[in-house]
Amino acid sequence: MTTRLLFIGSYAPADKPGVYAFWSDPDAGAPRQAGSFAGIASPSFLAAHPNQKWVYAVSELGAAAHGKPGLVCALAYNADSKIFRALNQQPSGGDLPCHLALDATGKWIFVSNYGTGSMSVFPILPDGSLGASSDHVQHQGNSLNKQRQEAAHAHSTTLTPDNRFALVADLGMDQLVMYEFDAAHGKLREHARVAARPGAGPRHLAFHPNGKILYCANELANTVAVYEYDAGNGALTERQTLDTLPPHAPANAVADIHVSTDGERVYVSNRGHDSITVFSVNANGQLERVAIATCGGKTPRNFALAPNGKFILVANQHTGDVSVFPLRPGAGEIGNLVTRIAVPRAACIQFV
Repeated sequence: MTTRLLFIGSYAPADKPGVYAFWSDPDAGAPRQAGSFAGIASPSFLAAHPNQKWVYAVSELGAAAHGKPGLVCALAYNADSKIFRALNQQPSGGDLPCHLALDATGKWIFVSNYGTGSMSVFPILPDGSLGASSDHVQHQGNSLNKQRQEAAHAHSTTLTPDNRFALVADLGMDQLVMYEFDAAHGKLREHARVAARPGAGPRHLAFHPNGKILYCANELANTVAVYEYDAGNGALTERQTLDTLPPHAPANAVADIHVSTDGERVYVSNRGHDSITVFSVNANGQLERVAIATCGGKTPRNFALAPNGKFILVANQHTGDVSVFPLRPGAGEIGNLVTRIAVPRAACIQFV
């Protein structure tokens, strides 16, 4: 397997590099820096286009905290010259945009606005720049936790494997909101709402490779919920919920979740406990916790699994680094640290 391109985002100020490119060796697990870009305030989440030429970043700003609303920014990247170039930016449609997702066609991008509890859709134009928003949905509601769930907080959008539905995990409402997605026009129509357990705080979602099982990382309850997905009816049915941590663990907030390419493992990051929890997947998609390993730093906000399944890369926000570990299912699950890359305020890792 040849080297793979990856991008890393951070909470850097606009006058400092905040988006980085790296080439990753699939066997050695040691990324090599291949350029950076300054000019975006808090590019905390990225989406890499599969053509390897374009990358999209939020600017996680909010009117109340920063005096300006959030943005979604388009960049072009030249792998030969290692140079980024700004294409354009669009208002995200709300405050504190925290997540981006591309649809299966690569023609639409979804941005989730945590601060104002909304989600917007933007077309990707032929030159990689972003057109004006084609649709916008605003959530209203709250839930059990009066400090964190006082209002709607859309935290991520995940497309179903068939590209028919956009699933919005709303931490503030304790709901997964399903929208039918019209990929010809970039339009949304609400289809269903699936209630999470009160106080769960759904944050990020990941589908099993079989397309029939959905895993949800619940930030506030420190749990993973397992849902069966009925593609024919566009329905989700909860089948299992497990804790990510042992009893008496310190204060913690679950962050990211990913499924291995072979579908045999689910990984979840824990901020506070500063660890990665590993679950094995049984024949019906349900989980068993098999290991809890160090993340190599503090506050593992986001992580990525190398496409060949040999390494896990963890963005440790408060130690300002990306830690690289080998994956060894059945032999401790996550091995000893391979290398550590300095990335101030690291927040997001995206393989192309």
